Amino acid sequence: MAERKLNSTNYQNQVFLEEKCALNELIHLLSKRWLTEVMFSIEEGNVRFSSIKEDLKYISDNVLADRLKLLEKCKLITRMEHEKEVPVRVEYTLTSKGTMLSEWLDVLCNFAENEMDFSN
Repeated sequence: MAERKLNSTNYQNQVFLEEKCALNELIHLLSKRWLTEVMFSIEEGNVRFSSIKEDLKYISDNVLADRLKLLEKCKLITRMEHEKEVPVRVEYTLTSKGTMLSEWLDVLCNFAENEMDFSN
């Protein structure tokens, strides 16, 4: 992936908006392709990489790995390694913060489906 130009107007606008209100930063995070779907898949019980991949059949391995790392970095999911098993089994779960965000996203999804008209 290409590096962003740090002196571009687009980048400077994004930084300004994120510094103005944390909601802008959250919206930017959530706008990353597949991020919310990965969260929802984990919430639905797909806790292993392979089961998330199966649930989201069009996501690439690289993007899934990246989104899992990002969600973990943001403390929205936890990664648990079962080291006594060979090979090591890894499972992901939503944190309390991830669960709270997921509940808010569900409200937004319902609003989008029932109140918005995107046909224009």
